[in-house]
Amino acid sequence: MLLNLERLDLLVAHYVAGCLPEPAHILVGSHLEMQPSSGRLAGELEILAGQSLEDAEPSGLSSSESRLKAILQSRPEIDVPPAIARQGDSLPHYLRSYAGRNLDDVPWKTKLPGLKQHVIEKSSGMEASLLWARPGRALPHHHHKGLELTLVLQGQFYDHRGAFSQGDVSVADETIIHRPVAASDSPCLCFSVLLAPITLSGPTFRMLGDILGM
Repeated sequence: MLLNLERLDLLVAHYVAGCLPEPAHILVGSHLEMQPSSGRLAGELEILAGQSLEDAEPSGLSSSESRLKAILQSRPEIDVPPAIARQGDSLPHYLRSYAGRNLDDVPWKTKLPGLKQHVIEKSSGMEASLLWARPGRALPHHHHKGLELTLVLQGQFYDHRGAFSQGDVSVADETIIHRPVAASDSPCLCFSVLLAPITLSGPTFRMLGDILGM
């Protein structure tokens, strides 16, 4: 779990620098809304970045016209204060703006028995979606070919690294092989950003049982 926290801190730093892909930017921004401690870290990093800019020597632009054009064409940021207050069944403001709907309006589709999904955005090598799992539902054992970020919106899930509760982010990459399981006392709702495919693994009987939700 310590390694996951270190990776999350690195993600927050990339978020402050503005160099995350949009779905990952939305996920980290939503995490900052839900977790005041991470919001404070982001604020401190922004202060350090501002001080570094003030201390840096100014340099001329090789092409001021093209640079200005790139700035004007860049996507607008969603202005959201950290740790914004939310209603119990509402999505974080960042995520709600990205998804274009609130939780009550999500058009769920059954992905597997006991597991529902709503794909917000999908392109080559990237999928951003909401996932809902019934209590005790296990996802099939799998490993990753790249980065997968999972923000817990409601409930809890756990794997060999420990438990992830509301506001927590699981950071999984090629080094992670796991079988996430929703807690048994309530459904688990997550926002997932998959930046590379996953591959099912493990014993065939367990894989079939997890696919069928047994």
